[in-house]
Amino acid sequence: MKTQGNGQYMGAQVVVGIAVIAIGVLFLFDNLGWLHLDMGTQFWPIVLIAAGVLKITQSRSRHGNTVGGLLLLFGAIMLLKGLGLLSIGWNVLAPLLMIGAGVALVLRSASRESRRDKAGVPPADAHAMHAGQDTVNLTTVLGAYRRRVTARFFAGGDITVIMAGCDLDLRQTSIDGIAILNVFALMGGINIKVPLDWAVEMEGLPLVAGFQDFTVHPKDGGKRLVVRGSVVMGGLEVRN
Repeated sequence: MKTQGNGQYMGAQVVVGIAVIAIGVLFLFDNLGWLHLDMGTQFWPIVLIAAGVLKITQSRSRHGNTVGGLLLLFGAIMLLKGLGLLSIGWNVLAPLLMIGAGVALVLRSASRESRRDKAGVPPADAHAMHAGQDTVNLTTVLGAYRRRVTARFFAGGDITVIMAGCDLDLRQTSIDGIAILNVFALMGGINIKVPLDWAVEMEGLPLVAGFQDFTVHPKDGGKRLVVRGSVVMGGLEVRN
């Protein structure tokens, strides 16, 4: 488990390093007069591309890979457009964004339906299944999400916020040993509240962002929550 986490962390470092190198090279070529770029325009597509690659490398679900792919594709289109290599207007980009968002919603719904079918839960009992859910898998874009988990045990999950916010309250649940929560925030914030008897470990890469752990560290580390991921121009806060 630890090896896998270290591998994901090193992969995130490589992605961010490549993005920084790309931005530096563009700045250098622009200053030398080899390229005539508007760095205010070219900077944001590179950030989106890096964010998409980070999301793909850290995701453990098809929905997460879809979100990362959409970020990567949109960033690449904007970069090519800014460099003058692709002629496309917002009259085309806006419908493409809507289509991409729709595809992400369909895949997310299909994934939930598949998990429910595997669990043998009929449609009438869908609400009961949600009430006993012990994992969190959510994506929030341009909005806010609040969730309180009341299941007996929390088994981790995946949180993605893009220009949005998420408040996750875990104080009414417990952990059977260890739980891993993968997080990704792009220009957004994630706030997590945990019980006093949980030991929190944070593994990730903040890029122009903050990773903050305000929890009380218990003497008994039998219940461990590992928060793993990346935050780009945002914030992650864990407290009791």
